[in-house]
Amino acid sequence: MSLPRLGALTSLAVLDHPGLMADPVGAAMVRWSGSERAAVVEIDPDVADTAAMSAAYDLPLEVGANCLVVAGRRAGEERVAACVVRADTRLDVNSVVKRVLDVRKASFLPMDRAVAESGMEHGGITPLGLPSTWRLLVDERVLGVPVVVLGSGLRRSKLLLPGELLADLPGAEVVDGLASEQPG
Repeated sequence: MSLPRLGALTSLAVLDHPGLMADPVGAAMVRWSGSERAAVVEIDPDVADTAAMSAAYDLPLEVGANCLVVAGRRAGEERVAACVVRADTRLDVNSVVKRVLDVRKASFLPMDRAVAESGMEHGGITPLGLPSTWRLLVDERVLGVPVVVLGSGLRRSKLLLPGELLADLPGAEVVDGLASEQPG
């Protein structure tokens, strides 16, 4: 099976290059059946943020996916979710995420805490290898992207995989309308 490719990025087999992923991501890839259809690519860590990477590697924003970590409380219980949305959309935290998590108020988890708990770097958090206590919400639009660019857990690399595979990640919940179009 051929590896997913995008633009001028050099695709490498994820299982042959564990050093290009954060430890929890590499461990998850070993266990995940979709890893054979995924690739890892090295990038300049200075352009790891979505907009900068899209510009530097001449990639459209709609092939990028962001993994945003959100939390809320209900009856003293904290509920955390990693939300995967296309880079050209905006996560609907105030209504959809709040409703799905069944919390009164949802907000982004502080970055230092998201980094510490995930074992991944800022700008590289990805839906693979997340803490088992976090829910994984995937916007249905991401599933239609032929080859999606995701974090690898590290700023110096990215994962490439067919968007449809995100529905097959352990614990993934596909949510219609999780994100909305960015205002023009």
